[in-house]
Amino acid sequence: MLTVRPEGQDRAVLRAYHVPRTQAELVERRKAFKTWSEASFGFLGRSPDYMAAGIAGFVSTPEIFAGETFDGRDNLAAYYRRMTEGDLYQSFTITNPQIDRTRAAGEQEEDDLYVRVVKERDDGIVVRGAKMIGTGAVFGDEIIVGTIEPLQRQDVEYALCFSVPLDTPGLKFISRTSYEGQARSVFDNPLSARFDENDALLVCDDVFVPWERVLTYRDVDTTFRMWWFTPAYNNFVHQAATRFWTKLEFLTGLAILVTRANNTYDLPPVQMQIGRLIGWLNIAKSMVLAAETTYERVGGEGGAVHINREIASAHRAMAGDLYPKVLAEIKMLAGGGLIQLPASGYDLKHPELGPLVAKYVRSPGTPAEQRIKLLKLAWDALGSEFAARHEQYERFYHGAPHVYLPGIVRDGNPDLLAAFTQSCLDGYQLDELPGGTGGFDGGR
Repeated sequence: MLTVRPEGQDRAVLRAYHVPRTQAELVERRKAFKTWSEASFGFLGRSPDYMAAGIAGFVSTPEIFAGETFDGRDNLAAYYRRMTEGDLYQSFTITNPQIDRTRAAGEQEEDDLYVRVVKERDDGIVVRGAKMIGTGAVFGDEIIVGTIEPLQRQDVEYALCFSVPLDTPGLKFISRTSYEGQARSVFDNPLSARFDENDALLVCDDVFVPWERVLTYRDVDTTFRMWWFTPAYNNFVHQAATRFWTKLEFLTGLAILVTRANNTYDLPPVQMQIGRLIGWLNIAKSMVLAAETTYERVGGEGGAVHINREIASAHRAMAGDLYPKVLAEIKMLAGGGLIQLPASGYDLKHPELGPLVAKYVRSPGTPAEQRIKLLKLAWDALGSEFAARHEQYERFYHGAPHVYLPGIVRDGNPDLLAAFTQSCLDGYQLDELPGGTGGFDGGR
């Protein structure tokens, strides 16, 4: 399920790297996404299948990389072979740092705040500057550096995309605090200890990039179009929406276990809240299945297929708003027990404290060890620093809402929707009222 052997090749590749050409292949790829996400219960947003799916989107439409100033098609083909034949984990940073978003790239206080070309050589280019947010970046074999947001015409020196190994000289990563490093044990921090993918700022300190590793160069249009005019971003959403579905399955199951442990599961108000969670879960699941059923194709018959763009956009609008609501519902169901847990599972083994914990931190049918284990899992998912990071991640990994929501308006046929409603208004007129005042006297 996780691999596939492409036609004409003698070895299997990660299915996420494979270019689907039928709906059945699209579904098989989603099944692989689902398996990947279940291994981390939905808490690894940038597992290796994420960027792999994006790369499959690139090679689906190689003509996009034939830019006006640089033809990256051969490099793209070699890049794809390198990734698939080596089973490599590709991480990425494609957003400029939050320094001054009111200014274009070339209008910042310093030229080298964003990654840009500072020197061109016969054998490659030298780049300098920074990119964010490198989720999972420190675990990758290679990192792709580009720009997903639009650039101004004059900002050509910032308009490039390349991929280099993580040990490339001059490449530096400034990582946030490791939640795994802070975890006391898997028992005490079951998610933080196992599924912290880290986030990092990438700094290029005069990094040399050989020409064969450059995909776009000094080309504003191609550097933007590679993300939005290929299936790459839709492939990202396919993986992410499947992972989100899995994450809601986990969180809904968590709510069920917590309320059963609290002996509140059968109460009508609790059943209402559990029903709401299951409803939201099924909305997330249905969006994935509907997007596959109404798939789109590029390049005519036999071309690559990807999920429906409108539904992919709808998922962006839905998921970031929904995730905090899911957490809030489960916190209400869990109650105050979440914040008075023993400091560590070692307290259960303490000769003096252990019997007290066993006596007072329990509920009918749920002994202390089982209850503490469950609620520590709940806290790690709902209230820990790891949990807070995940809430922020789910809100913003699709981009800033003030950027993508207006885009949904532009792509959502607003005039067609308004015309449909206008047709209702046009179906009746004031002068069609029956004669006289219709029984009303002056509107009284």
